[in-house]
Parts: sequence; structure tokens; C-alpha cells
Amino acid sequence: MIPAGFEYHRPTDIASAIGILQQHGDEARVIAGGHSLIPMMKLRMADLAHLVDLQAIDDLRGIEIAGGEARIGAMVTQHELITHEGLAGALPILREAALQIADPQVRYLGTVGGNVANGDPGNDMPGLMQCVDARFELVGPEGAREVAARAFYEAAYFTARGDEEILTQIRIPLPAQGTGYAYEKQKRKIGDYATAAAAVLIGHGTASVAMTNLADTPIWSEDTGTALAGGDVEGAVAAMLGAIEPMADNRGPVAFKQHVAGVILRRAIARAQQRAG
Repeated sequence: MIPAGFEYHRPTDIASAIGILQQHGDEARVIAGGHSLIPMMKLRMADLAHLVDLQAIDDLRGIEIAGGEARIGAMVTQHELITHEGLAGALPILREAALQIADPQVRYLGTVGGNVANGDPGNDMPGLMQCVDARFELVGPEGAREVAARAFYEAAYFTARGDEEILTQIRIPLPAQGTGYAYEKQKRKIGDYATAAAAVLIGHGTASVAMTNLADTPIWSEDTGTALAGGDVEGAVAAMLGAIEPMADNRGPVAFKQHVAGVILRRAIARAQQRAG
């Protein structure tokens, strides 16, 4: 299908983009890579009078690793996450996850900011960002603020981002040397959302675990991390299976999703343990 008519805006700075959102209110929406919004517009499930393209805003690009953290611009593409050598060395779990998103054609345009800001429970990056304890910088009419990824997701497609705010940057603390990592994903075919996916970090006496597409938000479980940090793998799996709330859909019934979640989580934990120094 073809989207309904709309006015196209291409601002070159963040202030101008926010000004357009303020001017047009609910009739305006920002677009990053477009892989979530454009299909919705084609299906007439999103009817917008004003589309604000962020592609020309240079301040939303770039990857920097300094001061014990990685700073990633919202318009950085999945392809850039994969090919940035410094990021691959400092946070290899990002590259591992990005390689499992869709296909190369999508990854050349799909942005990390769009992936995390949309609030789609099937997207890969939201759960991963909770696992690595990322913080999101949001800029709006009242200025800039930071929100932890673990507090950002409220329900399916609902987040802590205000209607006139733009997610501009992601900040991730660098894990300690020797931290084991894994991103494991089960999907029906290339390019599909996960039936279940798990992000795992295991350090010296610490662990962090999050899962994707098994509730209406990504699930980060503190109890799972605590059990895993203490070496109790089965306790960690049990805690996570108690935290998720899968729903039956075309990927399978609830019992099947619970089973797949356990399998995927055990695989991710085993691989992270093998990589831990």
C-alpha cells in the first residue's frame, strides 16, 4: 500500500527538529531508519501529517569510547555498530547482537536509536541495552535528561520519552576486562523477530541478563543476575522464566515460548561462561 499524504521535514539540527514537533504536536513524528514507521504508514496504521527526518542532523551520529564508557549517537546504523573496531573490542556483545538483526540491507539503514526508542517489544536492542545498563539521553523543549534503559520501557510501544523529545545518544559503561558475553536468538527465518532472545554478561562476581519478545517490554531480571553471579545456572533460568510473560501468537503457544526461552537462555549463559576470563 501507499502511505497517506504528509509534509516532509529534514532539519539540520536538534533544536529545529524539536521546534517542528512542538509546532505540529500529535500530527508529527520523527523518523530515523524508517524500518518500523514506514511499514505502519503503508498499512495506514500510522496516519501522520508531518514526518521529521533526522538523517541530516550530524550531532546524532558518531561513536566515541572514552572515560570508561561508550557514547553512541542515535543515528548510528547497525552496520556501523558491526564495523567499528573500537566498539567491537570494548563491547563485543553489541556487534554480536547487531549481526543477528534482519539482513545486511536493513542494517545499512536501520539505526540503533530508532531500534531502542520505538518501544517495540520484538526489537533486539532494547533488551540488550538493559543488560549492559545503558542510559538514554533525551532532548526536548525543557532541555536534556537521561533515563536508564531499565526504566525506559513502560508497555508495548510506550516509553518514558515525551512526545516532543528526541533520543539523541546512548551511553554504556564499559564492562570490566574478562567479562563474558553472549547474545543468543531463536527466530523462524532470517529477518524475523525473535521467538526468544537472551543477552548475558558475566563478570567477576557479577552478572546481568535480559530477554526479548517474551513480554510487552524487554525483561531484565535482577534475581536472574544475582543467581547467575553466584554460579546457580538453573536458579537463574527459573528466575527468568518466572519473570517473562509470553503471549501466544504465530510464533507459538505460551508453553512453547517458555521452553524456547529456557533453551536460548541456557545457551547464552554457557557461551558467556566460556568467554569469561
